[in-house]
Amino acid sequence: MGRRELREQIFKLLFRVEFNSIEEMPEQCRLFFEDEENAASRKDMDYIHQKVDRILDKLQEIDGMISNTAQGWTIGRMGKVELAIIRLAVYEIRFDEEVPGSVAINEAVELAKKFGGNESAGFVNGVLARFM
Repeated sequence: MGRRELREQIFKLLFRVEFNSIEEMPEQCRLFFEDEENAASRKDMDYIHQKVDRILDKLQEIDGMISNTAQGWTIGRMGKVELAIIRLAVYEIRFDEEVPGSVAINEAVELAKKFGGNESAGFVNGVLARFM
C-alpha cells in the first residue's frame, strides 16, 4: 500500500473516534480490517494501527492545538470529516518527523476533496496553514 492509501485508512479509522469512545477503538480497528474493502497486509495493518494509536494518545493535545489555532471555530462546530483530517495532519506536522509539514497539508487537502464537501478543502487548508 502506498503512503496515500495508508493515510486514507488512518483517516477512516480516526473518523470512527467521533462515534466511538477511545476505549472502543481497538475493537473498531479489528472490525475495520475485517471489511474486505479495507483489507491490508500485516505490515500495513501494523503501521496503520500504530499510527492511529499514537494519534489517539495525543488526541487531547492535538485538539487543544486545533482549538487554539482555528480562529472562530471550536472542535464541536467543525464537520466530523474535516476534524478527522485536521487531527491527522496536525499530528503529522507536529509529531511525525517522517512527514514534512507541506506534505501533510497537501495530503490533508486531497483527503478533504475526496471525502468532504465543496468547502472542505479550503477550510482544511486554511486551518492547517496556521500550523506552518
